[in-house]
Amino acid sequence: MKVLLIKDVYKLGRAGEVKKVAAGYGRNYLIPQGLAIPATAGAMLQADRIKEKATERRAVLNEELGSVAEVLAGKTLTFPVKAGETGRLYGSISSEDIMEAIKTNFKIEVEKRQIETEPIRQLGTYAIPIHLTMDLMPEISVVIHREGEAPSEEEEEAEEAAEEKEEPLPEAEEVQAADTEVEESVEEIEIAAEETEEGPEAAA
Repeated sequence: MKVLLIKDVYKLGRAGEVKKVAAGYGRNYLIPQGLAIPATAGAMLQADRIKEKATERRAVLNEELGSVAEVLAGKTLTFPVKAGETGRLYGSISSEDIMEAIKTNFKIEVEKRQIETEPIRQLGTYAIPIHLTMDLMPEISVVIHREGEAPSEEEEEAEEAAEEKEEPLPEAEEVQAADTEVEESVEEIEIAAEETEEGPEAAA
């Protein structure tokens, strides 16, 4: 099926674009989540307006979250864990674990879906992208080391370099306020799209 995106969808496209997706993905996820609407003739009349509004919102978000991206970029989080002789963890480090560590260490709230990683089950250092907006995806280093052992010298140096570059932390409320503004703008676009679709029927 074809859908018109009314929000930016990571790895799929930007608001205002028409995408062909699996019917189940469109009906069960994109449309219920308010990320897209069916690409009907009426909806397509709103495509340019949706794209224009989305570009304006994206610019505002990029400006508001730019300081958040600067704080997160290049930072290091360490997780001491229990692991077997082969380095396999007794358990895993999930996106939720990373989310909580970001909140604790940097006083920044992000959502699990913004953390681009599968559960980590092996010792090592991982570069994890944090999807703030389509244009802002800072990477943080996640160091998984054996409990009772210090990270390697290279990892310690990375942590020290990150600490030297630390800047004043933005308040979590700024991120939440930006999200609220996006939601309000999307509601306006959805209403406009519905009115356009109803127009031809009313005229008939």
